[in-house]
Amino acid sequence: MNLTDLRPADGSTHRRKRIGRGPGSGHGKTSTRGHKGDKARGSVRPGFEGGQTPLHRRLPKQRGIGVGLTARGFNTGRYKTHYSAVNLDMIALRFEAGSEVSPEALQAVGLISSLELPVKILSRGGVDKPLTVRAHKFSAGAQVAITAAGGTVETI
Repeated sequence: MNLTDLRPADGSTHRRKRIGRGPGSGHGKTSTRGHKGDKARGSVRPGFEGGQTPLHRRLPKQRGIGVGLTARGFNTGRYKTHYSAVNLDMIALRFEAGSEVSPEALQAVGLISSLELPVKILSRGGVDKPLTVRAHKFSAGAQVAITAAGGTVETI
């Protein structure tokens, strides 16, 4: 056996289709492109879906750029205030009794990622030790739980 004896397996290779070589080839005249239209002349424009309403027209318009835009129809409100939400059970796990809980302290222990958004304290889990909690907003249940445990609530 020599390198010159090597051949592809039977049926694994095909002749190239030579189009536009006259009527005797079977692929002359329109060169397998059919009659007229964009596809016969070159390429269809980007986004064309064969006459179906294209995706960029089926989706709702995106008005402006902001935090309130979602993939579900852009309807969450452009001017809505978004908060970093923190639950009381997470605060109770990471802070000792009598300590002060502020946005800076929450970031230091990893409960919020940045100080750009205002902080809202939510009531899930409750708290059983007195804490001084400073935040931009509190849910009604969180306020009651903090004061019932002997802590204080300060709105920034």
